[in-house]
Amino acid sequence: MATIEAKLQPNPPVMKNQKLFLGAQICLRSFALATTLAATWIMVTSKQSVEIVGIAFDARYSYSSAFKFVAFANAVVSACCLVSLLFVFLLHLRGSNPNHYFFFFLHDLFIMCLELAGCAAATAIGFVGKYGNSHTGWTPICDHFEKFCHRVTKSVILSYVSLVVLLMLTVGSAIKSREIRV
Repeated sequence: MATIEAKLQPNPPVMKNQKLFLGAQICLRSFALATTLAATWIMVTSKQSVEIVGIAFDARYSYSSAFKFVAFANAVVSACCLVSLLFVFLLHLRGSNPNHYFFFFLHDLFIMCLELAGCAAATAIGFVGKYGNSHTGWTPICDHFEKFCHRVTKSVILSYVSLVVLLMLTVGSAIKSREIRV
């Protein structure tokens, strides 16, 4: 009799681990949403005009395809984080099923790869903007457009922070999806 009652009662450490995992999912997804939204906003609003030798020059994120890509990637990742946050709440209400975490793993892996591609593109063009490239004749522009470069740098740093958070979410989803019972 005692063994049947023990099997029917939920295991308190398992319930505690599920609540801890749910809390971590909510916090990390919310933080990824906030950082990608902030990175998008900073990138989209970064612009500066300077006058050099009587000629006005503008620097805007939309002049670079890499900066447009990172802004777009951050916006898409923000939307995906919001959707996945809603699904985490729904999953919690319906009960945890490890089969669902495999789809979270695929989702998290996709948005992490998208964020990584955006970070790489922005870092590459940012490096050229900061230091130039003497072999191709590209001169650095950050000595003239300091405000613009600082805002873009802040956006890229926030993108890398969100990339790390997305990596943690991907690893967590992968670990949780390994609990699938066939």
